[in-house]
This record gives sequence, C-alpha cells and structure tokens, in this order.
Amino acid sequence: MMLQTNAYDNGMPATGLHGARWQKSRRSNSQGNCVEIAELPGGRIAMRNSRHPEGPALIYTRPEIEALILGAKDGDFDHLIAPSSN
Repeated sequence: MMLQTNAYDNGMPATGLHGARWQKSRRSNSQGNCVEIAELPGGRIAMRNSRHPEGPALIYTRPEIEALILGAKDGDFDHLIAPSSN
C-alpha cells in the first residue's frame, strides 16, 4: 500500500499515514518505551510514541532529524538520561 501524498501536518493521527513502515530502536524495551520513526514520501520523517501508535505523529524534515541524531551522537542530550546531581 502506498502512502498518501497529501500534505502532512504536525500532530496528525499516525493512523492517517497509511502504509508507513514504523521502525523502533533496537534499544527499545518490551514495555514499548520508545519512539518510532517512518520515512514519508518527499523525504519527510514521521515520529510517534510507540505506546500510543494511533496517537499524534510529529513530522520533521530530513535536516531536522539529522540535527537531532547527530546531536544525540555528540552527547548534546546526555543530561536528559544521566542522574541529576541535585
């Protein structure tokens, strides 16, 4: 099944992205504590909460996702997973 080629809006129901192939990180756990991503036509990337697959999907451009992934690789967000020193 092909994805619809209509405009994608942030916060649209993920169920509206017909044919999207959602992918989780290998680090996802059995409780579903992970986000899922899917490539859309035109190079956009959708992201949803794996615990609420019917819920909203956030739509990003490829450069936005690239900045996020490279920032994570560089450690820019490590403070979000490291124990607080407070």
